[in-house]
Amino acid sequence: MRATVALLALAHGALALAPPQRPFSHDAHRIPTIHESAVMARRILHLSGLGTLSTIFPVPSSAQETRPSDVGGTAIGLVDYIADCEYATGNPTILALDIATSFKNVTAGSNISLSLNWIPPEGRVRSPDSLPRFSLQGYLEDVSANELEEHAIPACFARYHPDSHAWYPGNRIHTSRWVRLVVQEVHWIGGFGDRAFIGWIPVEEWRNVTRQEVRECVLPGEEERSWWREWLGL
Repeated sequence: MRATVALLALAHGALALAPPQRPFSHDAHRIPTIHESAVMARRILHLSGLGTLSTIFPVPSSAQETRPSDVGGTAIGLVDYIADCEYATGNPTILALDIATSFKNVTAGSNISLSLNWIPPEGRVRSPDSLPRFSLQGYLEDVSANELEEHAIPACFARYHPDSHAWYPGNRIHTSRWVRLVVQEVHWIGGFGDRAFIGWIPVEEWRNVTRQEVRECVLPGEEERSWWREWLGL
């Protein structure tokens, strides 16, 4: 009985808080602001465990590689594991396997970008063109041993990808290392142009999004999410 009363009291307090951000629930003619778009992008990153890394094959091709000689200078996008483990900066965490094409290309001098798109919960059908997607431009940077401990990177990454333990640094299969994509530019397509922001989000807006804003943001298809349960940690 006491537990029930306590839960009801907490729920009452939660309802008294400011409601979650619902940029898509406003009048269709009000386009979300750049900051609201940045919040949505950060929530998509937080909920995503996969993203597309785009790099460029080097020219000339290495004699040690078996790829066709005419792909030099062309781009390739490959899905890879990512995680949102550094909330203060919004720099995605990546487990880089030296044998993987994306990281070979970066080592050879390629730039790199990460693309993500929002997929609503199953059963909530929407036009794919109406859904947010974005690209992060930046560069890879090794995560130091102190930073691994400070941000609990291995544990955070495992929450997104329990199977990834097999490829952690020191494994017997492949050489790997922890890296972050240091975000320098953010290109956002929020959906249809008459009701969503499309364009570049300043990196300061990306970095200044708070964890509370990410928690409270409601993406398309999340309208029925019980936000008070998330606030209570249930």
